[in-house]
Amino acid sequence: MDITLIILSAGNSTRFDYEVKKQWLRINKKPLWLFVADRFNEFYNFKKTIITANPKEKRLYEKLSDYEIISGDKERQYSLINALENITSEYVLITDVARACVPKEIILNLLSKKADCTVPYIAPVDTVVYEDKTIDRNKVKLIQTPQFSKTEILKKALKTDKLFTDERAAIESIGGKIEYIKGSELSKKITYFKDLDLPCLKAPSRDVLVGNGYDTHKFEENKKMILGGIEIDTPYGFKAHSDGDVVIHSLIDALLGAAGYGDIGEFFPDNDEKYKNANSVQLLKEIADILTKTGFKIINADISIIAEQPKLKDYKTKIQRNLSRLLNTPVNVKATTNEKMGFIGRNEGIAVISNATLKYKDWYEDYNSRK
Repeated sequence: MDITLIILSAGNSTRFDYEVKKQWLRINKKPLWLFVADRFNEFYNFKKTIITANPKEKRLYEKLSDYEIISGDKERQYSLINALENITSEYVLITDVARACVPKEIILNLLSKKADCTVPYIAPVDTVVYEDKTIDRNKVKLIQTPQFSKTEILKKALKTDKLFTDERAAIESIGGKIEYIKGSELSKKITYFKDLDLPCLKAPSRDVLVGNGYDTHKFEENKKMILGGIEIDTPYGFKAHSDGDVVIHSLIDALLGAAGYGDIGEFFPDNDEKYKNANSVQLLKEIADILTKTGFKIINADISIIAEQPKLKDYKTKIQRNLSRLLNTPVNVKATTNEKMGFIGRNEGIAVISNATLKYKDWYEDYNSRK
């Protein structure tokens, strides 16, 4: 059948109460959003798979996947409208990334139906009270995703300013035919950290990830020199778009390299006026925050500064302590000369080489420690 899969993954994960966003929890080596996409595609050969992402993270999704990634929105419905814009398939299967362990039989059962919208549900097992009155729980359905819809009918239903919590409600509002099938407890939505007790979720890989970074800048007279966030007492600084902190720039590249996230220029372009004279300490904090939220933990970093001038003997420890504090991890800083060779030997500038190691944040261990 002509079916497109849409995975909604643009949320901010505010209720999850964990330093890693839930869509970035690593299942072995895959972030949850990629794990879910691959899992669904193992069950059925979809014509196309579209994943909505937070606009700030869209580039990271694209680096890790060949699926079509589009910018989502803070409202689920607007993310869905964005995803539907260029879909031409007759049917669309829509799921939330937080429904990570939907059984294969549920998906295949949905795809066998021909209603305007087919929806899985589970029945409540407890007494149900609505507005202080007990109601017949046999008439109550707890609705789940994924939901299977006719594309054109869904597009028509969403042409309104009214916000719906799911596709069923939108299609129902224009008189569409809804069919219900039995869902599964395994399709539980991951809303809170305590919801991670699902059998398909495996612990993150224990691999150690290594990245290296290199940066160099020319000297420029009458500028302040900053290295590793520490001001150096010298009458010259660096010719650069930002503050020219070559140590931090090299370190950022090493961190991004270990994560597979590209390089510093992709995050902070040197032709963007927003970063004119930018404080590199703030850039490092931003990168460290991105790594944390997307499932990494920094293990350590090792930095070599190559310079004839200025002499850094009295600054190495200060730089090391500052970077260790900023990253909350061990950082080693070394300084050496270039034996009078090349542009460094001619006192035209300096270079820095950095190495960084990361690992995946072990949410599985944290979950078990909280039980």
